[in-house]
Amino acid sequence: QVQLVESGGGLVQAGGSLRLSCAVSRSIFSINTMGWYRRAPGKERELVASITRVGVTNYVDSVKGRFTISRDNAKNTVYLQMNSLKPEDTAVYYCNYYPSRVEYWGQGTQVTVSS
Repeated sequence: QVQLVESGGGLVQAGGSLRLSCAVSRSIFSINTMGWYRRAPGKERELVASITRVGVTNYVDSVKGRFTISRDNAKNTVYLQMNSLKPEDTAVYYCNYYPSRVEYWGQGTQVTVSS
């Protein structure tokens, strides 16, 4: 059973930065695409960013230019650097494969941005 454990969330003021980490319990070298997702209060979970095995990235429009996804295959870890945070970025952030697999959803990490 693969486990994905997110960390790095917290409370930050608008304009601040956070770096999220996702530790995967197996080698991610052969996983084609990994993604960061978020679920804001009262909203559906959405894909925020994805990265392929060779480093091609994609972002939802609302975070382009502010968030950067990266992966370290040697450490089996996926990162999400979040800069210029806004209150609307407040959500629980999750990592998963892309497309996501229901059995791999973890607890996520809470990000709260105060205005």
